[in-house]
Amino acid sequence: MKFKNPLFFSVIIIGLFVASYMPHIDIEEKDNLLLQTLLGGIQQLHYSPDEINDDFSKQVFDLYLERLDGGRRWLTAAEVDMLKAYEMKIDDAIVNPNYEFFEKSVELKKAGLARAQGMYQELLKEPFDFTITEDIELDGEKKEFAKDEAQLKDYWRTTLKYDVMTRLADKLDKQDKARENKEIKKEDSKGEPKTPEAIEKELKERTELLAKSKEQLEEEARAKTLDRYDDWFERLNQERRSDYMSNYLNSITNVFDPHTSYYLPKDKENFDINMSGTLEGIGARLQQGDEYTKVTNIIPGGPAWKGKELEAEDLIMKVTQGGDSTEEPLDVLGLRLDDVVAKIRGKKGTEVILTVKRVDGSIKDISIVRDVVILDEGYAKSATLNYSDVIDNIGYIKLPRFYADFNRRGGKSCAVDVAKEVEKLKAKNVNGIILDLRNNGGGSLRDVVTMSGLFIEEGPIVQVKKRDRKAEVLTDDDPSVQYDGPLIVMVNEFSASASEILAAALQDYGRAVIVGSNNTFGKGTVQRFFDLDSAIRGNEELKPLGEVKLTIQKFYRINGGSTQLKGVTPDIILPDNFTYIKTGEQDNEHAMPWTEIPAVAYEQDVYKIKNLDKLKSMSEKRVANNEAFIKVNENAKRLKTQRDDTNSTLAIDAFRTEADMLDAEAKKYKDMFEPIEALEVANLAVDLEEINVDEAKQARNEDWLKSIKKDVYIEEVLNIMKDMQK
Repeated sequence: MKFKNPLFFSVIIIGLFVASYMPHIDIEEKDNLLLQTLLGGIQQLHYSPDEINDDFSKQVFDLYLERLDGGRRWLTAAEVDMLKAYEMKIDDAIVNPNYEFFEKSVELKKAGLARAQGMYQELLKEPFDFTITEDIELDGEKKEFAKDEAQLKDYWRTTLKYDVMTRLADKLDKQDKARENKEIKKEDSKGEPKTPEAIEKELKERTELLAKSKEQLEEEARAKTLDRYDDWFERLNQERRSDYMSNYLNSITNVFDPHTSYYLPKDKENFDINMSGTLEGIGARLQQGDEYTKVTNIIPGGPAWKGKELEAEDLIMKVTQGGDSTEEPLDVLGLRLDDVVAKIRGKKGTEVILTVKRVDGSIKDISIVRDVVILDEGYAKSATLNYSDVIDNIGYIKLPRFYADFNRRGGKSCAVDVAKEVEKLKAKNVNGIILDLRNNGGGSLRDVVTMSGLFIEEGPIVQVKKRDRKAEVLTDDDPSVQYDGPLIVMVNEFSASASEILAAALQDYGRAVIVGSNNTFGKGTVQRFFDLDSAIRGNEELKPLGEVKLTIQKFYRINGGSTQLKGVTPDIILPDNFTYIKTGEQDNEHAMPWTEIPAVAYEQDVYKIKNLDKLKSMSEKRVANNEAFIKVNENAKRLKTQRDDTNSTLAIDAFRTEADMLDAEAKKYKDMFEPIEALEVANLAVDLEEINVDEAKQARNEDWLKSIKKDVYIEEVLNIMKDMQK
């Protein structure tokens, strides 16, 4: 159900009443209607609306220009200067609507597309010389706009050369592997026997590949690159005025904050696909970047989750249909999110291969067999842990998300489920409980308040504040305490929103030790969707206009500090792969700042953490001498170095050598964690009947237990739990 504010819509309706009954509205009048409706909503309801002035204008200009040509592909410096004439005038064009700047930008972009199309088609006619020593900067933000068309053409030359080189390197690698592995495997990647036809086809392809010269392979690579750019430009040339306008409007709304956005009707559908749980077929949440599609989250229980290869922060470069498909790999650089979704979707049991670029710069092909997402893997579940010679009988609860079914009476609730898991662990007389919120992106606010109350007496949990209003304090009103023993909460940089509220509350009360990465995600704001059609009477020919997602509230801890931007800093910090890389809210442009409001009174007499400084010191000593954590820290530094190195050679021999080195380094850190012999993990007896219902559940459960047994973070948390009880 969409949230509607009567004040917002009454203000808009009054302002637009006359326009709404005009018999004919041209495109500019429709744009005016849309822009003023958007801004009216923002000014009325946004938590902290910016003043529309010259400073705001410059921020919009910078953001819009980056989105217009972040890769420095379309515009020359002289053309950028034409647009700069409007840099301080956008605020005026917003207040008194005119679209001169917007129209000029679209005109230049379209001219740039036509010019670039001629350039790439000409440049790909001749072979490239990959023996010349030259480099390319792959990060558009580090490049200046081309000083003239000659330099722009050279930008395109190096870009195309890089694309052809990577294709050629891939072909040469396959050729080398074909020479090394002379026998055709009789089984596929799933261990199933190949048909005689499949083996014959593979043998024929191998023979043809080995017969080709380097020059022939280069010609093929250029032809495929030409096809890829032809496809890309066909899509770019099909973009409508509404697509350009959406980009312009979002450059305005995103200056208020990165989560306040305008959605065309089709973009809202994409958002719903993203938020509803999966991209059908693989079980992953994706996000549209400037040119790449980024994996932001793996859905527990889905095919990608089960495969354990696709990871958050992976950039999807290509999508290939597996199995018997004859389709060539599709480059998804610059592709719209809905186009990427369409290629990843497919029937259950079919294969899709994603070519991804990892954080460390390495390239990997990941095969995923499409399936339905197994929702029960997203629910709370528990186990008991015994760590020989350290501590025994510790309860472990994994909560992948804060789920709640508001659509039916008695629907699933994570707070109810966690309470059940706590009761089962108490029946086992556990000596402590670990609540694992790593990679939990949040969810139901109601449930996080209730869940926090399981571990404390009645009292405040979180403050929720609207603009110019006193904060509303959400409280646990149940004086009972379900569990009053030692408690540790595990988090990481992907623990967000509701996860941060729970961790912050238990930290402020001194009720639990929070253990994890440098900080949690840092999203301390609340958004709501508003249907713009509801603001306009009549004018059905203009609808649908789309929707606006507005930041209307902020979360605050009971100590007065916000979780926004800074997130929650754990009491004990453990190294992980993102230790040296900016992630989360702090990586977003125009993120709302950290602020604080007055604290509320809070106190409780349940189990309190003692000697926290001592616990931290003892953990630091163990981690400093733990080989696994030493390796994690080395890998974190490697990832930081690789991410910062955005320059690549265009000499193919040097490129292949460097690629081999990156792959070799990545392999060193691929299987960092071995099973911990002293750690025993067991299901609760009361859960076994349900687990043993079918083989699929048994297999998933077995995988889960194995993953815990290899988890060095859980091992260290058990050490901390032991220290807490000394």
